Amino acid sequence: MPQETQQRWPVILAFGLVYIFWGSTYLAIAISVETIPPPLMCATRFLIAGSLMLAYCRFTGRQILYSPRQLGHMAVIGILLLMGGNLTLSFAEQVVPSGLSALIVAIIPLWFLVLDAWLIGRHRISRRGMVGLALGIVGIVVLLWPRLTATTALGRRELWYALSLLGGSFSWALGSVLSKRWQSGEDPFSSTAWQIVFAGVANLLFAAGAGDFSHAQWTPRSIAAILYLIAGGSWIGYTSYIYLLRHVPSSKVATYAYVNPVVAVFLGWLVLHESIDRYILAGSAIVVASVILVTTAKIEKKTVAEELPAVEATGD
Repeated sequence: MPQETQQRWPVILAFGLVYIFWGSTYLAIAISVETIPPPLMCATRFLIAGSLMLAYCRFTGRQILYSPRQLGHMAVIGILLLMGGNLTLSFAEQVVPSGLSALIVAIIPLWFLVLDAWLIGRHRISRRGMVGLALGIVGIVVLLWPRLTATTALGRRELWYALSLLGGSFSWALGSVLSKRWQSGEDPFSSTAWQIVFAGVANLLFAAGAGDFSHAQWTPRSIAAILYLIAGGSWIGYTSYIYLLRHVPSSKVATYAYVNPVVAVFLGWLVLHESIDRYILAGSAIVVASVILVTTAKIEKKTVAEELPAVEATGD
């Protein structure tokens, strides 16, 4: 078998793992929060995943000791990503269908474009990027139109939880941009492990303050969902993502941002019997188109996907 073909198949496999496992985390989150309060679910997931990742780093000789300043940065980034981002998503999925949640979260690259221009300040948003931003806003309005016009209490509740996802995606994007600004040569795997651990501790404190321990029901279904999030989202998906970053251009890796929502919508329909109406179909097409425009727009000499760290839309 030619060497080029031998190198191609691992890349194809890694893409498939990122698409499937990260896209399916929305379904797993929706199942896990059926009986376990979101803060406790996130705390369990992140503490187990992060602790085992740190143990692996220690066993393989990777750096795990950092200065207080570096650890402080990791804590801020981890909390913004996995508490502001993932915890908000977990709360929202108690009310909002998992597929719709994934489509709303898909606007994260749009936040990247704005935050990178604001916080780093060296970049100007191109005309293509501006069109993508405007199109993304239109897509969100179409997705939420039935809830914007709802008169029932459930419809209004879904609207507010859906809008909270915009704040959660902003938190994720902000944490990602700060991780770009604060990087100072840390080992990427161990620093990510610390971020996950800090997020787990923060979620655990939140869960304790909310009295979640007495409300949790650890059913086989919810436990299986959490184990899937740990193994599929944090380990398999993340490892495949790191492999892709080292072997293919970042702009190609960023395609997960508009493939994962499609996977999430399909699984939500297949497993949870979530409805797919004309607003979902039209809004998803518009949002995906806006993300494609933004991730391929030029910012000076680099694409958005190369300038900004790519993200896992919920799954880490």
